[in-house]
Amino acid sequence: MRLNAWVRGRVQGVGFRWWTRARALELGLVGSASNRPDGRVEVVAEGSRENCEQLLNALRSGETPGHVDSVGEQWSDARGDLSGFIER
Repeated sequence: MRLNAWVRGRVQGVGFRWWTRARALELGLVGSASNRPDGRVEVVAEGSRENCEQLLNALRSGETPGHVDSVGEQWSDARGDLSGFIER
């Protein structure tokens, strides 16, 4: 599965992307965490539905760096065009 998540709040400049990358790698996911011009962080992750859901729950857990106000999500079939997990 492919998860696209948009995280809103104080999530830039606080280690949020690094934290997200660490959680994703622990779960065996591939993808990226990217700062967006509007202040959000976009997370793209591919792997099993269960592991993507665990990452989504972690993003909403209140245990992230900074402060998350909301997380939007969109699910689709994996494209298989990603490798590793990078911060942008």
